[in-house]
Amino acid sequence: QVQLVESGGGLVQPGGSLRLSCVASGSIFSIRDMGWYRQAPGKQRELVATITTSGNTNYAASVECRFAISRDNAKNTVYLQMNSMKPEDTAAYYCNAEVRGLSDFLFRDYWGQGTQVTVSS
Repeated sequence: QVQLVESGGGLVQPGGSLRLSCVASGSIFSIRDMGWYRQAPGKQRELVATITTSGNTNYAASVECRFAISRDNAKNTVYLQMNSMKPEDTAAYYCNAEVRGLSDFLFRDYWGQGTQVTVSS
C-alpha cells in the first residue's frame, strides 16, 4: 500500500507565495517521476510540473519562471514553490508519483487527495 499526502495549501494574496509538500509513504521499493497537477472548478486536470529522479524538470508554460519543483529522494518528498501567484492559479493541487511497491514488478501511478490553493485579495 502506497499513500501520497499533500500539505501546504491555503489562501494567498495575488503576488504572494506558497510552498506545497507531498510525502510518499508505505511499501515503497522505488519512486520514478514525481509531479504536481491542478484542477480548477469546471476544468480538466492539468500538468503543473514534473521532476525525474535525477532532478530534470518540466513545467507548464503558465507557471514557468514563477513555480519551482524540487524533491528529496531520501525523504520520498516532492515540493512545489509557488511565487508571484495569480488568481488563475486557484485550483486543487494534486501530487503524483510513479511508484514501484515492494511486491510489484511494475511502476504504478499514485495520486494524493489534493490540497486547495486559493489566490484572492
